Amino acid sequence: MLKSVGFGLAAAGAVLASATAQAKEFRLGLITPPSHIWTQNAIAFGEALSEATDGKYTVAVFPSRQLGNEAQMLQQLQTGALDMSFMTVAEVSNRVPEFGAFYAPFLVDNIAEAATILRSDEAKAMLDMLPRGAGVVGLGYGSAGLRQIVTRDEVSSVEDLAGEKIRITPFEPIKDFYEALGTAPTPMPLPDVYDALANGQVDAIDMDLELIWKLKYTDHAETMLLSNHMMFPMVGLVSARVWADLPEEDRAIIGELMAEAVDNCLQAYVDQEADFLAEVEKSGITITEINADFFADAVEAWYAKWDEKAPQLSALQALVD
Repeated sequence: MLKSVGFGLAAAGAVLASATAQAKEFRLGLITPPSHIWTQNAIAFGEALSEATDGKYTVAVFPSRQLGNEAQMLQQLQTGALDMSFMTVAEVSNRVPEFGAFYAPFLVDNIAEAATILRSDEAKAMLDMLPRGAGVVGLGYGSAGLRQIVTRDEVSSVEDLAGEKIRITPFEPIKDFYEALGTAPTPMPLPDVYDALANGQVDAIDMDLELIWKLKYTDHAETMLLSNHMMFPMVGLVSARVWADLPEEDRAIIGELMAEAVDNCLQAYVDQEADFLAEVEKSGITITEINADFFADAVEAWYAKWDEKAPQLSALQALVD
């Protein structure tokens, strides 16, 4: 009898050890701070995945560039050293230029139109380019809000921006836009932006309403140009090496839950963009609404350069025309 009980305990222990050995914790990296919509939905994705797989898969989320900047994290994804990321499409476009189409100036008028494009079959089809082009699997799109310009000084015309150092995210489409505008685009990681604006290292920043408010960039600024001049999409990524080793049924679960999580990010901006603007308005900063005409020939110059590099652009434009 004792032998029988002992055998049963041993068998149960073996089963438990086997289940533990099969469990995997994915590492998911982001550049956004813990309070950011992207980070919060990455955490929710991990919780949903653990629940859906009875703990077989869990996700450790590393916000605030803990695992490096996006270029470094993309390299880690390519080698399999990093499992997952919610990453700006900006970084992806450095490897797959066709994704620069999403950053066409004034492609959309508002965040709802951005959502229409990012949820479209045309946008989803572009994800097929990522395994070969960047060594990652794209599972869906999210977004930050539309881009605005915050300046240390008063700005009333495009001439006031000439020669100004403007903080940008380091990727070609946005650099080309600001160079066409006659400014000095200055790549800079997010954690450095507040101090750079405060001490005059940069004259202005290209940023979305959520971070303009939450990170208090208005503390050291005189003007916000409410331009909505560019989308800023995000993509949910899994290392292609990691993806290849997953069972098909697990891929289906991860794919569905990550797609849902990044889409929740997108919907959050659709729902809250007006609230973010209201918070910025409370700061007392001068807010000037502008449109494509303000930027003179810079918009046309951008399209002249990118029409050929991003052939998907015309199909995306047709979705909101």
